[in-house]
Amino acid sequence: MTTLRAAAGQAVAVAGDIAANVVIAAELASEAGERGARLLVLPEAFVTGYCRAAFAGPLPTESALPPLLEPLSAAASDHALTVVVSSPLDRGGRRTLSTVVVAADGSVTVPYDKQHLSGYEKDHFVAGDHGASILVDGWEFGLGICYDASFPEHARDAALHGAHGYLVSAAFFPGGAARRDLYAAARALDNGMYVVFSGLVGPCGDEELIGGSAIYDPEGVALDRVADGRGLAVAELDLTAVRRTRERHPMLRERRVDLGPRTLGPPERRSQSTTASAGGASTVTGSS
Repeated sequence: MTTLRAAAGQAVAVAGDIAANVVIAAELASEAGERGARLLVLPEAFVTGYCRAAFAGPLPTESALPPLLEPLSAAASDHALTVVVSSPLDRGGRRTLSTVVVAADGSVTVPYDKQHLSGYEKDHFVAGDHGASILVDGWEFGLGICYDASFPEHARDAALHGAHGYLVSAAFFPGGAARRDLYAAARALDNGMYVVFSGLVGPCGDEELIGGSAIYDPEGVALDRVADGRGLAVAELDLTAVRRTRERHPMLRERRVDLGPRTLGPPERRSQSTTASAGGASTVTGSS
């Protein structure tokens, strides 16, 4: 399929209330499906909420996800929609911040654990040890969670392995809007691929999140955006745009794997003049 309609959704998540959050996720999935989307990305830790209390409390196990996510699975299968959402998980002796994929047939898998942890996430979780991509209607999408997208090589690795797009579930705090938008747009242009970014919004426990869900084209231009509150950004993705952009801006193809040794240029030159003072001392003046 050369075109694919995708959506990035955002809403307030209730800290620690999995059942309530799954209902909200299912509502967003139904809205996305009614608008013709085949892919929906939802925010970081949306299943439990993103805050210290939620992270420190009881977490679902991977085996418990299918019954917990049943309303979301039903909405996904009703609309033949693939949903990418994020949840902290208890993996028996270790905890991870993970990407959960609800396929168009309602089945649930967990293909990815966040590789770059930030802030107090490090107090609760261990980092994932591998990247991951998924296929939706013949499109390949790399998976990332929030801070992962701050590292150019993370999205680049997905692109080098064939990804046409990069799906990012995130939670940004006040003051982070400029970085959030720059990271997502840069990862798109770096690799000539779409970026579907979903940000958690509103209050959650002791946190306040700023949303900013958007879909970026392969040149880093936002095709649709949700600035604040609950909503969906929806856009048509086109494989010809990926091919055309990678031909016009061939950074992915023309990157140099080895840049050779790095040398350090000559030291700063310091001009000096010495003037004898009346007492025989000298005065040195210089410019840096």
